[in-house]
Amino acid sequence: MRLRRLAPGSLPIETESLARALLGCALVRESVDGRTAGRIVETEAYLPDDPACHAFAGKTKRNASLFGPPHRAYVYLIYGTAFCFNVSSERDGEGAGVLVRALEPLEGVALMQLRRAVASVRELCRGPGRLCEAFAIDRTLDGVDIVGDERLWLARGNGESLDVRRGPRIGVTRAATLPLRFFAAGNPYVSGPARLNEA
Repeated sequence: MRLRRLAPGSLPIETESLARALLGCALVRESVDGRTAGRIVETEAYLPDDPACHAFAGKTKRNASLFGPPHRAYVYLIYGTAFCFNVSSERDGEGAGVLVRALEPLEGVALMQLRRAVASVRELCRGPGRLCEAFAIDRTLDGVDIVGDERLWLARGNGESLDVRRGPRIGVTRAATLPLRFFAAGNPYVSGPARLNEA
């Protein structure tokens, strides 16, 4: 499969716009074990001054990538067992990002199955922790430029239009009703329920 890297400047920096724009793009991970790639089918926006955003309480060593330039990886450990991958948004110093929740596997399926010890292709990347395990994404990738880096980067979609819907975010207690989760309607790789607010 030929994957063409996104050109610098082709993605918006505003958080909700970025959450939508990432849908349909391919996330590519290059490692010593081989390449994995998947189409992004579900995201969540975490806005500036959003109480559910990791940047809400201010900049720390852990969340510094959220405050850097846009389109950098922000990778954090959740529950001490799983990593989550985000893309920083807004202007440098603002503190916001987009969580990538689910991928549709495109390339390197056997490697993903080995890493996750799961046979079902549908279950490889349904959820932020699962996709990070399948793609070997950890804190060593925190802060990388996902447009310009060689280890973790974004490619253009295949041109297929997606029916994008939105609904409440999953697993948050603060600002839980905000419709900031974006997903490809009808896609079997989406991780959460299709609770819709608007198209």
